[in-house]
Amino acid sequence: MSKVTIEEFISSKVLPEYRPIVAAIRELIKEVAPDVREEMRGGTEAYYSVPAYRLNRIIMVISPTKQGITLAFDRGASFEDKYGLLEGAGKRAKNVRMRSMDDFNKEALTYYIKQAVAMDKK
Repeated sequence: MSKVTIEEFISSKVLPEYRPIVAAIRELIKEVAPDVREEMRGGTEAYYSVPAYRLNRIIMVISPTKQGITLAFDRGASFEDKYGLLEGAGKRAKNVRMRSMDDFNKEALTYYIKQAVAMDKK
């Protein structure tokens, strides 16, 4: 099985109405955290791989659903959450769900991305 590129993933797994959200997230990560590497993560017969972002380890993952886009932060449960956008019952990871560009809060996402990078450097 050949490796899927991020662009192939977006065109095949992300619904067209959510592609602008993915493009905005990718651009913001490049702007806020230029040292973070973008790559495809994992994938099995049961689960497809997803775009992941890493410094020392994977710190963020973009996951599409039929209801929108989820940006998951591996150590999000440890973040300060002054915007109240982080969701999830996990003890470690938390995520932000976006259903439209109206949900793309650049200020809040910048705040979370910076925390993810800082925690990874510790």
